[in-house]
Amino acid sequence: MQNNILYLVLRRLRTPLIILIIVYAITIAGFVLIPGQDDQGEPWRMGFFHAFYFVSYMATTIGFGEVPYVFTNAQRMWAMVSMYLSVSAWLYAIGATLQIFQEAAFLRLLRLRRFIKEVNAFDESFWLICGYGVTGSLVVRELAAQGIRSVVVDINQSRVDSLELENALVSVPVLCADASKPDNLEYAGIRHPCCQGVMALTNSDNANLSIAIASKLQYPKRQVFSRTQSALHAANLASFGTDLIVDPFKVYAEYLALAVSSPKKHLVFDWLTNPQHRALSSLYKSRQGRWIICGYGHYGQALYQALVQVGVAITVIEPDAQQLDALDDIVVGVGTEASTLRQARVETAVGIVAGTANDADNLSIIMTARELNPELTCVVSQNRHSNERVFQHANCDFVMKSGAVIASRIMAHSRSNLLMVFIEHLLQQPDVWAHTLLNRLNRSVGDERLEIWEVIVNEAKAPAVCNFIAAKGRLELKYVMKNPHNRQAMLDCIPLLLQQGDSLDYLPGELHALQPGDRVLFCGRAEAGRKMEWHLNNYNMLHYAVTGNDAGNNLLARMLRKWHADE
Repeated sequence: MQNNILYLVLRRLRTPLIILIIVYAITIAGFVLIPGQDDQGEPWRMGFFHAFYFVSYMATTIGFGEVPYVFTNAQRMWAMVSMYLSVSAWLYAIGATLQIFQEAAFLRLLRLRRFIKEVNAFDESFWLICGYGVTGSLVVRELAAQGIRSVVVDINQSRVDSLELENALVSVPVLCADASKPDNLEYAGIRHPCCQGVMALTNSDNANLSIAIASKLQYPKRQVFSRTQSALHAANLASFGTDLIVDPFKVYAEYLALAVSSPKKHLVFDWLTNPQHRALSSLYKSRQGRWIICGYGHYGQALYQALVQVGVAITVIEPDAQQLDALDDIVVGVGTEASTLRQARVETAVGIVAGTANDADNLSIIMTARELNPELTCVVSQNRHSNERVFQHANCDFVMKSGAVIASRIMAHSRSNLLMVFIEHLLQQPDVWAHTLLNRLNRSVGDERLEIWEVIVNEAKAPAVCNFIAAKGRLELKYVMKNPHNRQAMLDCIPLLLQQGDSLDYLPGELHALQPGDRVLFCGRAEAGRKMEWHLNNYNMLHYAVTGNDAGNNLLARMLRKWHADE
């Protein structure tokens, strides 16, 4: 990189440097050849050193005078010629230099060099984010909120500028480049030992495919998460081991189907995966019955399949009649007109999905449907992020935003693989089990944000716990959940899953004995996670939580404990 910058500078300054050298050579030669007089009036010729010295300060307009002796008229005449030549040559050279610093190519090289230097200086784990659209920006903010660094590569300069101007919690190195090119992934630190993985979040399925292939083939151990809206690309991504493939339409269809079929499980799932979870009061709005889907594109088809699988009757409204040949209950139209909705029997439906590719049509469908049936559960698809404010005032029950759907699913996977194991277990449980857990979650956080964190019992992550187990032989789970400032109170958190070897204990009890190597998945308030760090890393705090006594380990404390023992 350093050589590229030097080469660019020398190539741009080639002509000015040649002109300067020629001017200096001519002027110096003139002063050497033109005869002068010394202070005794004797003939004298200036040497090359004196000539170069004089031309140097003359050309830079410093002007120390005539040295070493007063010039003759011929020398003064040549000095005037040399002055105009050298000053003009320097002005041309300075202008050419300033022009270089304004060239886009040179500025890109400087930014690239600064970017590479910043990434190489990382000494903590980070994610490589390819694409800083709606999804990428949400992921970067969530990572920053968890104290995790990220590096961004985006091909759009305006999005790069917006990131550089943001007041982020942590510094985010950003490069304006095509992330599908392997060289740019190298610049962004994919080889860096602290790189946790790559997230391909651009708006192009082809670009995401190229990023995932380049990452997995060159660095198989790196995690790769990718978004896609094509079944063909999803199959291609899966063929070479992409760790997570997110189709926002399919993901949201499954999410909505869970809300319709099992509202309690859906709410638990929402609280565990979405930063801004739905309110507990939304649980009691769910009703069983027939749904209407307006728009039978990729999103509509995914919804239809997911809802049919859970036994929901569907009426489809679609202007393209050819797409509806295989369906039974269909209405040809857009759904913005009251007559079309009446034909779809909106008065007897329990829910409607406005899932067309046009935001204005979607809002029109919802407004018209509500006039005909105010009790409808309304689901609307928001296609453009710029319409966020309008959709906020629409007061729909569900708003499908592709960027937010992808971001929440990716963040759920990046937090801990135990979370996805727990969610799979959740989906197999009865509603009563989910309802009990939901009440516990509500008592812990209420309407506040629910955080997820994992505790690994080892010397690196929980040294105090390992030391206590080694010294005392047993430590129950409840003690790491105590408030470090008041051992009588418990932290606002719930242990969701404890992995001990190959065994999994879901919702483990407080009396469960921890062992080195255990992994425990917690959820609760962010403050609870921060306070728990005291027990994990500070032996004295953990000893106080267990016994109520200070475990001072200095000489005086050991002598006092020995004295009390002898008594």
